Amino acid sequence: MNIDMNLLPLFQAVAEEHNFRAAADRLGVTRSAVSQGIRRLEDAIGTALVTRTTRAVRLTEAGERLREALSRPMADISAALEHLASEDQPRGLLRLAVTSIAEEFLSGPLLASFAAAHPQVTIDVTVTDAEFDIVAAGFDAGVRLGEVIEQDMIAVPVGGEQREAVVATPAYLAAHGGPSHPRDLIDHRCIGWRPAPNVAPHRWEFEENGVPFDVAVEPQITTNDLRLMLRAALAGAGLTFAPRETFRPYVERGELVWLLEDFLPPFPGFYLYYPQRRNMAPKLRALIDHVRGWP
Repeated sequence: MNIDMNLLPLFQAVAEEHNFRAAADRLGVTRSAVSQGIRRLEDAIGTALVTRTTRAVRLTEAGERLREALSRPMADISAALEHLASEDQPRGLLRLAVTSIAEEFLSGPLLASFAAAHPQVTIDVTVTDAEFDIVAAGFDAGVRLGEVIEQDMIAVPVGGEQREAVVATPAYLAAHGGPSHPRDLIDHRCIGWRPAPNVAPHRWEFEENGVPFDVAVEPQITTNDLRLMLRAALAGAGLTFAPRETFRPYVERGELVWLLEDFLPPFPGFYLYYPQRRNMAPKLRALIDHVRGWP
């Protein structure tokens, strides 16, 4: 392994400042020199040390280990560099931020099969519908609908196209009838979703004759918990709206009924997304490959 030890002060400055510009100012060099130096160090080791986007800079798990090693004697630093350079098996903590409506990713089999195939990877999943910078928050990757993913991220499809669905129980429909058009929703009890307490309920989105439109329903029950929406609908509390796969087993058993099907076309679904990087950590590469090969 041929590593230029003069690059280590560059890395240490970035590790402490969490910003390439601040590290450059501290060292009296250009930002480009810092960026190129970090890239040369990563290429020499063969793994990413820093995750950087247009919004944030943070250390990877390997970068954290190197920062810790830099506080030790030089012999220990050399040993740590050799160890990092030799790592090619997926291992370590993989932190994921996943939207609560990504049913296929969260249903169990995908993550269970990945964990079985990679026993040295520890998976930490935060289920959240908040929109934030996953890099700044310390996550390796996230799962979201494609339309809300930042443009500087790489995105890999999780499953195929999605369709939203409106459902209610047969008992509710027997008592109240069903809507024949989305505009009829204002006459029905609805169960709505919102990502946070200070955010308006999600507008239900439809399409008619190729023209998209939405309806601002006024839910009697509003929550950020998809499971509560489902349970409330099953209890006859009203109509609710979510990705189709959430309701499919209950519709097949006759517990819920599809509604307004002609107004709900398919759309691009969920994506595993992550920052563009060279020398990707094996744990993240393994997850990407697993998702790409998922049925």
